[in-house]
Amino acid sequence: MYSKEESRNLREEFWIAFGKSFPRKWLLYKTGIKGISLKFHFDLKKAVVSLVVEGDLEQRIENWEKLISLKSILLEGYLPNAIFVDEFILENGKEISRIYVKKDGVSIHNKNTWQETMVFFFEKMSLLEDFFTVYEDILRN
Repeated sequence: MYSKEESRNLREEFWIAFGKSFPRKWLLYKTGIKGISLKFHFDLKKAVVSLVVEGDLEQRIENWEKLISLKSILLEGYLPNAIFVDEFILENGKEISRIYVKKDGVSIHNKNTWQETMVFFFEKMSLLEDFFTVYEDILRN
């Protein structure tokens, strides 16, 4: 069991190593579309790459419907294992919608799983960014 500081240090070490191993400027929050962002998540049990839809309910529904209209394209051409969740509650109680892919059996506390997680992050986020870039105009309008 790690202390909070040890855990924080491991997280920092992972993200620094990831940035050095796969140097790239990711879109993440800079999508240019209010309420849509791309995210990495790595915890004690899994790694997740996601496209998150947030904002007020009306905005979220509008963005989500556009993404649903592109669902078959995303699944067939980019991320065949993507999971679509229209209502997801975060730990802080905030409700979002999200599309994600995950890798189970990895842990940010286990350095032996870091390399496979980094490769997963690079491959899946690259595909998600490619999808986003190609269909950005549809999502924007």
